[in-house]
Amino acid sequence: MDNGPVLRRRTGAGTVRHVLLAAVFFVCSSQLLAVEANSWWSLGLTPIQRPEMYIIGAQPLCSQLPGLSQSQRKLCQLYQDHMTYIGDGAKTGIKECQYQFRQRRWNCSTVDNTSVFGRVMHIGSREAAFTYAISAAGVVNAISRACREGELSTCGCSRAVRPRELPRDWLWGGCGDNVHYGYRFAREFVDAREREKNYPRGSREHARTLMNLHNNEAGRQAVYKLADVSCKCHGVSGSCSLKTCWFQLADFRRVGEFLKEKYDSAAAMRIGRKVRSAGAEKGGLLKLILNVAQTSVLVPPKGKLELIDKRFNNPTAEDMVYIDSSPDYCLRNETTGSLGTHGRLCNKTSEGMDGCELMCCGRGYDQFKTYKHERCHCKFHWCCYVKCKRCTSLVDQFVCK
Repeated sequence: MDNGPVLRRRTGAGTVRHVLLAAVFFVCSSQLLAVEANSWWSLGLTPIQRPEMYIIGAQPLCSQLPGLSQSQRKLCQLYQDHMTYIGDGAKTGIKECQYQFRQRRWNCSTVDNTSVFGRVMHIGSREAAFTYAISAAGVVNAISRACREGELSTCGCSRAVRPRELPRDWLWGGCGDNVHYGYRFAREFVDAREREKNYPRGSREHARTLMNLHNNEAGRQAVYKLADVSCKCHGVSGSCSLKTCWFQLADFRRVGEFLKEKYDSAAAMRIGRKVRSAGAEKGGLLKLILNVAQTSVLVPPKGKLELIDKRFNNPTAEDMVYIDSSPDYCLRNETTGSLGTHGRLCNKTSEGMDGCELMCCGRGYDQFKTYKHERCHCKFHWCCYVKCKRCTSLVDQFVCK
């Protein structure tokens, strides 16, 4: 007679237990997603005080910086004087991204101070590839220059070997940008977040990790490749009878333009799912050779990125790769993180991506007039300044509906 109520009580307790477990799982999942949404890019949006600015007893610098992974926080503790320049590099990368995409539907907009670019970075698209590359390049650039300026305790001027093609009567010296140190440190810091992840080989998450690491390297390679020898003349009355040369970084705008070209030619990839045979593993081979219709086909092992279209050449370390198609940037979409192009300025006479037809995705545009202020009628006065007038004109502007 009593079994019924007891059974009901047990069922109720089990239901409560399941609800509590589900709630705990949801909270933990939410925390994981929140942590994953944070990024070291946020250092570019938040001013970082120098370590010496912290008073005794204050909270340590590294515990206050948002967006760092566990490995990056450890590096921060070892290289606290580097953090300001990592922030500068992130800021430089963000600004250059916004400049390069200023006339595109996706214009590298920042949406908050934690994830920086929002949910759109969860998609392994070309745009995500460029963002990872340009931010990694920014760190190499900032750290290399900080070494030259004597701001860091663990590095100094460049120790690059004298180029063979440099004329013998030219001096190799000066204080060059230490791009070798900048490259190595950026690789350790930027890649740390990806390397501490332990996703199953062949999974989609593992593919995204490989994509991020490849594009980080593409950004570093761009800075390294474009760095070149710079020289200064010496001699009586500028005769340039003697030259002193050193290693110098290229202007970061050139790096941005170089990476923009790599973005346009980025390679579509997918994760390899072929499993190696026992014989291949025993021989230590990384690829299987299968004879299909008397044709040798190379099959990448499981857990490696491979080209979707085999007609193209495999990407090099300087090339960008992506694993997902770009989302529709025409309309605002909370799921993908697209901000849409509503309210964006467009060029009525252009047939390119900045033109009203393409920028507005066929929705049309509104026209309005606005006052434009600019300097004009500039004159040089002795000595030594330039004086300009301020001119105002009424111009037409066009905004996407």
